[in-house]
Amino acid sequence: MSVTVRVPAKVNVQLAVGGARPDGFHDLANVFLAVGLYDEVTVTPADSLRVTCEGPDASKVPLDRTNLAARAAEALAARYGRRADVHLHIAKDIPVAGGMAGGSADGAGALLACDALWGTGASRDELLDICAELGSDVPFSLVGGAALGTGRGEKLRVLEVGGTFHWVFAVADGGLSTPAVYGECDRLREFDRLREGVEVPEPVASGALLRALAEGDAVALAAALSNDLQAAALSLRPSLASTLAAGSSAGALGALVSGSGPTTAFLVSDEESARKVADALVASGTCRAARVAAGPVPGAVVL
Repeated sequence: MSVTVRVPAKVNVQLAVGGARPDGFHDLANVFLAVGLYDEVTVTPADSLRVTCEGPDASKVPLDRTNLAARAAEALAARYGRRADVHLHIAKDIPVAGGMAGGSADGAGALLACDALWGTGASRDELLDICAELGSDVPFSLVGGAALGTGRGEKLRVLEVGGTFHWVFAVADGGLSTPAVYGECDRLREFDRLREGVEVPEPVASGALLRALAEGDAVALAAALSNDLQAAALSLRPSLASTLAAGSSAGALGALVSGSGPTTAFLVSDEESARKVADALVASGTCRAARVAAGPVPGAVVL
């Protein structure tokens, strides 16, 4: 017997980042939108815990116990007093280390799949607690749709969305380390503080952005897109500026770095526009590939 769970990628339509906390994390106002690029995690009983992976950039996915899918299986097993003797197979389609929560998706997928395989009967709240222990983005991968994440992003409030939003995602060569991007963000902010006395404001969700989501207004959403990590991602990977410019020139309504990058996200008006912008991005030579997706979509689901 095996269980397969499908889990979506995410784009941060707003990522407001507070100052560094004593624990090394940052308080966030993180508006997530789940989009239709998916990983699938299949769990099968085995003699011991094992992870395999296939798909684009599968060679970059760790197959040891640092993988969030493995950590999720072990966390659920420990809570229910059993061994995590399963084979976890990840079919990847979410860009690896791309700022779209692919690893977090795999963690949420493995957790839900193991729960179904073992019949633990864990409540939704229990699963979300384990997700929060695994990582800041993992709870949203389980929930999907659209949500405001506060704390370090793990405390979720589901948001209403009044329509479908169409996106193009430009996949960059190589990845960016999320801790490195946050570190660069802190460094740039400290420089601004010393030079200009600029203090870091408390992270707050944009009212205009939340209204645009609720009304399904792509033009208004495009005007409100923001990512406090974008300057840091561009500092570490200056070539992303050319990708953002190429997508904007091709007719995107709005553009930003997705999360900690290096994937860049382009909001467009409809499916036809998405295809045109994707083709233009590939032709520009500023990215490795361009993917089209729409959202919101549901979170982790058993197939």
